[in-house]
Amino acid sequence: MMRKDPVHPGRVFAWVTVLSALLAPAAAAQEVNSSAALDLVRRGRDLRRSSVQDSTFGRYSARATGNVYFLLDRPDTDERTLVKADQVALDIYWRAPNRTHQRIVGLRDRKTLPTNIHYHLDHLTVVQDDFGDRIRLGDGDEVSSVPHPLAPGAESVYDYTLTDSLTVGYGSSGEIVRVYEIEVRPREMDQPGFLGSIYLDRASAAVVRMRFTFTPASYMDRRLDYIRISLDNSLWMGRHWLPYRQEVEIRREIPALDFVAGSVIQGHYEIRGYDFDTPAPDRFFLGPAVSMAPQHERDAFAFSEELLAGVEGGGLSTPEALVEVRARLSDVARRRYLSGLNPHRLYFERASEVIRYDRAEGLHLGGGVRFQPAPTLVARLTGGYAFGAGDPSGRVSLVHAGATGPQATLTASWNRMRDMGPHPGASPSVNTLSSVLLRQDFLDPYFVRGLELSLAGSGRARSPRLTVRWEQHASARTWMADPGSFRPLAPVDEGRLTALDGRLPVHLPGGGKGDLSATLGRMEGRATFRTAEARASWAHASLEGGWSLRGDVSGGIAGGGVPAQALFLLGGRNTLPGHPYRGSVGDAYWLVRGEAGIPVAGPWVGLRTFAALGRTHLRAHEPPAGWTSVPARGVSASVGGGVALGWDVLRMDVARGLGAGGGWEARFTVNPRFHPWL
Repeated sequence: MMRKDPVHPGRVFAWVTVLSALLAPAAAAQEVNSSAALDLVRRGRDLRRSSVQDSTFGRYSARATGNVYFLLDRPDTDERTLVKADQVALDIYWRAPNRTHQRIVGLRDRKTLPTNIHYHLDHLTVVQDDFGDRIRLGDGDEVSSVPHPLAPGAESVYDYTLTDSLTVGYGSSGEIVRVYEIEVRPREMDQPGFLGSIYLDRASAAVVRMRFTFTPASYMDRRLDYIRISLDNSLWMGRHWLPYRQEVEIRREIPALDFVAGSVIQGHYEIRGYDFDTPAPDRFFLGPAVSMAPQHERDAFAFSEELLAGVEGGGLSTPEALVEVRARLSDVARRRYLSGLNPHRLYFERASEVIRYDRAEGLHLGGGVRFQPAPTLVARLTGGYAFGAGDPSGRVSLVHAGATGPQATLTASWNRMRDMGPHPGASPSVNTLSSVLLRQDFLDPYFVRGLELSLAGSGRARSPRLTVRWEQHASARTWMADPGSFRPLAPVDEGRLTALDGRLPVHLPGGGKGDLSATLGRMEGRATFRTAEARASWAHASLEGGWSLRGDVSGGIAGGGVPAQALFLLGGRNTLPGHPYRGSVGDAYWLVRGEAGIPVAGPWVGLRTFAALGRTHLRAHEPPAGWTSVPARGVSASVGGGVALGWDVLRMDVARGLGAGGGWEARFTVNPRFHPWL
């Protein structure tokens, strides 16, 4: 039978209280390699050795369950897209002196996008010995041989700083455990090394927690941006700290290309059900360290929760423990470049930066570079040439930010194309295909030269932001001798513009997201203008069942001497399908949209249905001469349905516009979640 410990082993850490200057060693908190810190390190190392030789502790077994997610990650929008999810169950065994075995007894997966990824075996298992004396990940392909902070001779590799004294309490027992946090930094940052904190039990110097990353020199794979790890142990039999919770996040990008996107492997494991009495079969310790139960047993394993329960609960974001790793290293990040990626690479904001085609520019080819002159300063330069219009374009962006805290961005633009709105009709790449194949251009472009300075609350996309702009606006002009079926280009109010923009992201009930934005500006020769816009969206999906629901509400108002390019346009795809594209204009608008989807032959084919309702209001302004957009004559509505193809990446829809001017419209689109990439 399993022997229970009076300290209630295996209970989750219920609370952690930081007590600065509580105990004597804390007085030397900021002293590097203090006698107190080095004494703790030596005690911790000695305990790791003595545990192996402890004759009273002969064996244990336990059950570990976890999830591994493979994600597409775009930091500039804070969006993460699930590609594949795996759920794992392991029986783990340990026998003195230090022999381990893990057996995968349950394993199932689900793909939400096409992929052929195969994980390293240690991504599907847990760490039983706090990594041993040499830390190795990805079967040595990711991290090969990084010295452990408590390994023999580690004092010659690392500096140790005793920073905090903490108390850790167990929820139901009230038992208090005091621990010390020791920051670990390599003495030579250009060598493979551990970078983070270890938490040692005050009484025994046992490892209670480890939260860390690695120096860039540690990464064997040139695609690695970072690896962040959190290990938590729990107390058993009054003296043995054994695995309890483990989390890891591994991020990669294309080595030679800064595409502002990457892939993430995220693992979460819980270890429970310790048994110290039942011996494991001898055969488990004679062969490989990891084995698999037969396929039919793995498939039949009864997991306690659904495969994608963590994802549907919002589990795609970085775990709090790993966010803390990044925050704790902010001082180091201000002085050192911590990514494993080359800081100097080619750069493309989106695929259309390379090649696009539209009725304002013709064929446009471009490219860019990214370099990092300092750990907290990133520079991105892009340039291109529009062969139809015969004009060059370019942009220089300087981003200053630490690991945490505010971010400042200064951008200088030359002939940068912008689209009127407020909602884009198509991504530039999809618009290119439509322009070339169907002679339909869904952009209403104008061009900007100038400077903008943006201050954000953090480096995350969804943070408060304040931007000052000094710009020169110019209309797009026709370069085609025969525009044919293309819509005429809409002129804008030209001249110098100075504006102050503000944006405030908000969280809404029911898991919704919202944004409030406002602009105060002045175009030369016109009165001061102001605009305000609010957007809110809700999305719910059962990845297990495949159905999805999405709804959004938006509205805006503009007043004063607002330039034409800041007016609101509705109609057609992505706003009110079945009505003339951007056929109604106003200085105020509102729009409500909803859609639902369900798989039929998942993941290849699904059915969709959607509806929209909205209107523009033109109160005190007139559209410029040459515009085909007119004031709305009432509320417009749309309904429709279609087919989603290939994991809901491609969509073929038919819509009917209701009300004045409505008709039938067929459209081929890409799922909007991929628009920022295109």
